[in-house]
This record gives sequence, structure tokens and C-alpha cells, in this order.
Amino acid sequence: MVSDAFSRFARWMERQSGRPGAFVTAFAVVLVWGLTGPLFHFSDTWQLVINTGTTIVTFLMVFIIQNAQNRDTQAIHLKLDELIRATHTARNGMIDLEEMSETELAKVKSSFERLARTAECLDHRIDEKVERAVEREVDEELDERGVPDPADRR
Repeated sequence: MVSDAFSRFARWMERQSGRPGAFVTAFAVVLVWGLTGPLFHFSDTWQLVINTGTTIVTFLMVFIIQNAQNRDTQAIHLKLDELIRATHTARNGMIDLEEMSETELAKVKSSFERLARTAECLDHRIDEKVERAVEREVDEELDERGVPDPADRR
């Protein structure tokens, strides 16, 4: 019950605090505070008012922002898990990686780094083979048409 109420409140707060009106309100508060400085002779109490107010707002917003970030991260993980589950060639072992320990994640990362190095090496080999095959096809086509090879003119 409290958790649901907090979640609803947090979603409402994150939507409100991200609007231009929230920025304008915060700016107006700081502007009014600054303009009242001479009236209060820039006293310690005058400074304490803004320091206390901004500290309280910042402290409370940390929890709102963390709640929003946790919810967004969880939603992204669930969407990615669904994509992994729905893709027949994907490895289902990748579902719930976020639940693994740092050591287990390091092993998975290491295997992907090896895979990337292997793929890079294979890409170069494949590129070279494709390039040679295309050159052969072009040469054959030029021969069939009786067109002299431009490389021979050099």
C-alpha cells in the first residue's frame, strides 16, 4: 500500500519536476531570495533560508530520481529479456544478467571481447575474399565484353 502510493507520487513528481514550470518556479524562488538580500542585509539567516531549502529539496529529489531510474532500468531489462526470449538464435542465458555477480559478469564480458576480436579478424578475411572475388568477376566481365583491363594501361 505505502509502496504503491510512493510509486504513484514519485511518478507524478518526476513528471512535474521535469516541466518548464518547475524550472521557472525554482528560478523565481532564487531570484526573489537574491533580491531580498539587501532587505535582510545579507544576514546569516537570509543565507540559511536558501541553503536549508535547497538542501531539503535536493535530499528529497534524490529518492524521486532513484525511484524513476530503478523503474526505467527494470522496464528496459524486461524489454531486452523479451527480445532475447523471442529471438530464436539468442542465448536465453543472457536473460537476467543484471542478477549475476561482478565475477560472473566479468566472465561474460570477457567472452564477448574474445568474440569481438574473432569477428574483427574474420571480417578482414571476409572483406579481402569478397574484394578478390569482385575483382575476378569484373575481370571476367571485361574479358567477355572484349574491354581491355584499365589496370593494364598503367
